Amino acid sequence: MSTPQTDLDALVVGAGFAGLYAVHRLSRSGMGVRLYEAGDDVGGVWHWNRYPGARCDVESVDYSYSFSEELEQEFEWTERYAPQAEIQQYMRYVATKFDLWPLMEFNARVDAATYDDVADCWTVRLQDGRTSMARFLVLATGPLSIPLTPRIPGLEAFGGALYHTSRWPQEGVDFTGQRVAVIGTGSSGVQAIPVIAAQCRKLTVFQRTANYSIPAQNKRVSPEYLAEVKANYRARRELARQAKGGSPFRYRTDSALSVDEVDRVDAFEKAWERGGTHFTKAFPDIMVDSTVNQMAADFVRNKIRSIVRDPAVAEKLAPNDHPIGAKRLCADTDYYETFNRDNVSLVDLKEELIETVEPDGIRTSAALYGVDAIVLATGFDAMTGSFLAIDIRGSNGQSLRDTWQGGPRTYLGMCVAGFPNMFLISGPGSPSVLANMVRTAEQQVDWVGDLLNYARDRSVGRIEAQQESQDAWVEHVNQAAQGTMFLKANSWYLGANVPGKPRIFMPYAAGLPVYTEECDAVAAAGYRGFDLALPKPAAHSRGVGQRAN
Repeated sequence: MSTPQTDLDALVVGAGFAGLYAVHRLSRSGMGVRLYEAGDDVGGVWHWNRYPGARCDVESVDYSYSFSEELEQEFEWTERYAPQAEIQQYMRYVATKFDLWPLMEFNARVDAATYDDVADCWTVRLQDGRTSMARFLVLATGPLSIPLTPRIPGLEAFGGALYHTSRWPQEGVDFTGQRVAVIGTGSSGVQAIPVIAAQCRKLTVFQRTANYSIPAQNKRVSPEYLAEVKANYRARRELARQAKGGSPFRYRTDSALSVDEVDRVDAFEKAWERGGTHFTKAFPDIMVDSTVNQMAADFVRNKIRSIVRDPAVAEKLAPNDHPIGAKRLCADTDYYETFNRDNVSLVDLKEELIETVEPDGIRTSAALYGVDAIVLATGFDAMTGSFLAIDIRGSNGQSLRDTWQGGPRTYLGMCVAGFPNMFLISGPGSPSVLANMVRTAEQQVDWVGDLLNYARDRSVGRIEAQQESQDAWVEHVNQAAQGTMFLKANSWYLGANVPGKPRIFMPYAAGLPVYTEECDAVAAAGYRGFDLALPKPAAHSRGVGQRAN
């Protein structure tokens, strides 16, 4: 075993958008930083999710860093909604431009992290047994990182090829001439199904829950459009920071109930034609008023019926068991149109249950469906899975898994009482998955960076959230979700997709601007809600920000 590395101020886990920016921000502040990434490249979720049709549901020019005006002007996006490969290309470009590669190590999966109360530092153990020590631990592991495989009897005995959308082979998959089953119709399934259907001989879609999907209206972007965006990037970024979801668009402020039906339908139609997940912002009360939500849902259901030629299939695809937006809204390219293809069929698992997977197919309570390949588009252990996949031991050896046994509890979505000097990026209790993830990552990393600079300037060696402040934040997060449609569906926002997981609404629903104001107020009050302590005499071998000799 190698000698523990002791010259680190901060150790970052995860090379997605948040991790890359954390390495850049902290290293430019003069800190000794190292990043560990389990994969063999940068990208985070965009490295692992290489399935056919994978692309972002936030517009490319906005799903990008704002910290460098030079970067904004240099990179050329090609599509309105960037495909997976282009997003990863962008992140490689960032790593090269800002010389981040020497600070990162790949194929380095973190198994455990233990806090030393005597030395006020973290010891991180990799899967290969190596250890590193750092004063601060920054977990940029992502809210959608740990794939879920459904507990289907016989799955391990399937004789064909088995794939999960979030662990797709780097070399790709050729489905030509094959009979393919896709299980799951969430965001990944909705994107993959049209592409797979166009290639394979026969596609059978096993739908667990019908989801609302809005056409993305994706297209290639023109040089003129990019030039206009780049000329106005500063104003565009500021508008994004003031928007609840972190994207730079202005929305109507009048209630759907204050206008007549013609105006209301026209607003829905324009939102549909504009495309993407902003449909639920056509009116400000879609997510808080059941009557308005029903109007929006009816509009989408009627669109589905107008697209899908078989009325029985259309009704199966039209969601009727949850409000629109209560589960993650999907953005698609020809998803509903795909069910008009002769080689595509839909199995509604509310009508016939999967009983077992046999070597040559999937048996339901109604029939045996012969397939050569199965694609699991079954989602993630969201929000908490990537943190709990690491054996994290805080002060006095307490386990994060035990601490969160009844559900995640954080202060500001970034810190956990009893786990000093540890910071979560896009953690439960922050806007994360309800907003533009790049904007939220930048905001949180900047906030953590400012806190660490504050600590360095005052020779603080230990930063810990106070229990009472954490309790108050958890209550605030719960209150922010009250009265919204989010609580009216069994979604992964509440952990409902994971058997045995506590049912708690995990994201912060009040929006990015309110969250930013809350964080800024804490900082302005000298980091209210934190205990800040001087390092012990026998602590880390150097002060934060001092380079090792």
